Amino acid sequence: MGSTSETRCFKLSSCNSNTATPDMHVYGIMLIAALSTLLLIIYNCSDQVLTTRERRVAKSREAAARSARTTANARQRWKLAKDAAKKGATGLQTQLSHTFSRKKDAANLEKINILNQTTSEADGELLLHPQPITSNMVASSSVVPKVKGKEPSGLMEIIHEIENDPDINDNLNIEIGTRDKSVTGNISKEKQPHTHSQIFNYAYTQLEKEKAQQQENKNLTFSGVIKMAANTEKRKRPLVEIAFKDLTLTLKAQNKHILRYVTGKIKPGRITAVMGPSGAGKTTFLSALAGKAFGCLVTGSILINGRNESIHSFKKIIGFVPQDDVVHGNLTVEENLWFNAQCRLSADLSKPEKVLVVERVIEFLGLQSVRNSLVGTVEKRGISGGQRKRVNVGLEMVMEPSLLILDEPTSGLDSASSQLLLRALRREALEGVNICMVVHQPSYALFKMFDDLILLGKGGLTVYHGSAKQVEEYFSGLGINIPERINPPDYLIDILEGIAVPGGSSGFSYKELPVRWMLHNGYPIPLDMRQNAEQFDMSQSINSANEIDPNGSGHVDKTFAGELWQDVRSNVELQGQKIRLNFFKSKDLSNRKNPGLFKQYKYFLKRVGKQRLREARIQAIDYLILLLAGACLGFLTKASDQTFGAAGYTYTVIAVSLLCKIAALRSFSLDKLHYWRESDSGMSSLAYFLSKDTIDHFNTVIKPVVYLSMFYFYTNPRSTFADNYVVLLCLVYCVTGIAYALAIFFEPGAAQLWSVLLPVVLTLIATQSQDSKILKEIANLCYSKWALQAFVIANAERYQGVWLISRCGSLMKSGYNLHDWSLCISILILMGVIARAIAFFCMVTFQKK
Repeated sequence: MGSTSETRCFKLSSCNSNTATPDMHVYGIMLIAALSTLLLIIYNCSDQVLTTRERRVAKSREAAARSARTTANARQRWKLAKDAAKKGATGLQTQLSHTFSRKKDAANLEKINILNQTTSEADGELLLHPQPITSNMVASSSVVPKVKGKEPSGLMEIIHEIENDPDINDNLNIEIGTRDKSVTGNISKEKQPHTHSQIFNYAYTQLEKEKAQQQENKNLTFSGVIKMAANTEKRKRPLVEIAFKDLTLTLKAQNKHILRYVTGKIKPGRITAVMGPSGAGKTTFLSALAGKAFGCLVTGSILINGRNESIHSFKKIIGFVPQDDVVHGNLTVEENLWFNAQCRLSADLSKPEKVLVVERVIEFLGLQSVRNSLVGTVEKRGISGGQRKRVNVGLEMVMEPSLLILDEPTSGLDSASSQLLLRALRREALEGVNICMVVHQPSYALFKMFDDLILLGKGGLTVYHGSAKQVEEYFSGLGINIPERINPPDYLIDILEGIAVPGGSSGFSYKELPVRWMLHNGYPIPLDMRQNAEQFDMSQSINSANEIDPNGSGHVDKTFAGELWQDVRSNVELQGQKIRLNFFKSKDLSNRKNPGLFKQYKYFLKRVGKQRLREARIQAIDYLILLLAGACLGFLTKASDQTFGAAGYTYTVIAVSLLCKIAALRSFSLDKLHYWRESDSGMSSLAYFLSKDTIDHFNTVIKPVVYLSMFYFYTNPRSTFADNYVVLLCLVYCVTGIAYALAIFFEPGAAQLWSVLLPVVLTLIATQSQDSKILKEIANLCYSKWALQAFVIANAERYQGVWLISRCGSLMKSGYNLHDWSLCISILILMGVIARAIAFFCMVTFQKK
């Protein structure tokens, strides 16, 4: 046996005649050194790769911005010089005309005298009443010769030729050549910019032109307005108008009204503000318009462009800004905006046009100074709260929506930031975008920027809906006059809250304001509000078409079992509604073709890759813990030839499962809110899931090597390193899929507890003596049984000679088959696939309420 062990001894390893396995610690030390060096490089240089690339792109962008500004200044100077030349030419023409007219008058007078004298001598007495020839007659006749040389009006013709010459305008750019012409002109398909410098040059040139155009549009004449109306070069967004009538939302479980009989219309090209006290149903109203009112009974009608269509059919051109700032904190401002533009803009749009859209949004929202800064998270400081709020709005602006719904976008912003945001939204409204937003206590300057106002009272009833400029006139007609030096929206909210009492002469409570509005517009009055309506001596205006009791006065109190059954049924209906919405797509009426699955998968893959690079230090810590676990378990494990090292492999299954599951929880636990927002906007859920799983395959491949680099070379099993690596690779793939399902289905705390509990319990079940048939069937469902069996079989295959009898007896006692190694590997892979399918189904089904 000694000679046999010596012949099988590897290089750099020592073989002791008293042991059955060689000492391979040298290989372990070398592998540890290599992995440590790699981890140190990743730990210290992970951000440098992205930083270097961003610095190069930033240099190209800054150079393009400088070039565009210089070109714009040159154009402005040329325009001023051209205007000055025009004025000078006009003055010179006037002066020359006066000079020539004086010379003409003198010559004409001389000719008149000569002609008169000649006529009088020739005709004599024939001309009894000679008519003097005037200067007008001379000017109109052909007798007077024309002035030699070029006429003075030729100077103006030269100016017009210069103005209309395209070559002169194009040559005003600093960088003269074909590249500049492709940037400043209309980009054709044959000459599309493809480099960073060319694309940014195009974008900033267009931005400077838009700024100049806005400056010119401040004092437009009638002909200028006609010219703008006739310009069809700009892309026109489809218009979306939403009309709602008797819109009522009721909680199914509690039978409580959140919104009641709201009627009105929001129009394209206008900014509509939704205001009201807390609990008035403002956010619920926006959710109803956006089709996000799950768990509620919605009655009434919502018409889109006059047709009864589902709002989900226009998902691709609708932007919804949530109240919370759901922005990826480990991405920069530009990366957040650019990703949304790639996934949500039309697939037919070229990359330069997409870059132009992103640059326009960054410019309008005032985010130039922080475009390369990380947004930041709770643990890591990033941009300020106001800037984060503007990024939250910009995520929807970059997809060029036709309908933009915003839930409290100005909350937490100062007056200057709020006005900056409103000016950006005003530019969107000029493009025909229908904007509806909830605001809290806007300043008077901000209030004047709104076109329409929807004022909701407590209980979700409409108090006013119309022009924001006429709201004071309406309330003054009711006897409510806003005091001087008080902000009108603040005073109206105080009245609806019951804090401020309406004017003494009005004589009615704030609860009667919704009835006043219904009577003012001739709307039907609900049954429970008839008593308030009769007090106004307007009973002839009350419409009796609505005879139902909206509060359910005939409702009988239910038992505990009845309420419980109603809650369960409501939850089942809610989940069914979400499943139908996610798996049965509505017909698309938006006329926009978004990028397909594979393109979105590529965009998601780039984003997740950047996020993982910025989290490389966390990954390095995971590897370090796994390295220490392998060293400890390998050092403490006593290899036994009678059990084929089953004890050490049992610890391995538990440790690797636990550590890899907890690490894999981060893939989905931390990004739930981001996924919900992106999936609601129409992005592909499958592309999102596959990109996360693809990037995690890097950990799936590397972590077995990290663990085995310590465990394998300490225990020195008879099985090869490759066999152990394959088993551990399949084990990590399997437990990662299980971790996905736990992270998606449970909250983060519960998911961590399950990740710790499952490996221990399943391994204990798999290692118990399987005398009972039921216990055996349960063990077959445990992934730990198949992983442990694969480890033991791989080790047992290397036992030969006198160990054959012991091998057969030990395998028979454990219930393992020597030929089932491939089956164990296949089952582990199958369990990983099934776990991922369950995780994906849970992801698209179980979302927040």
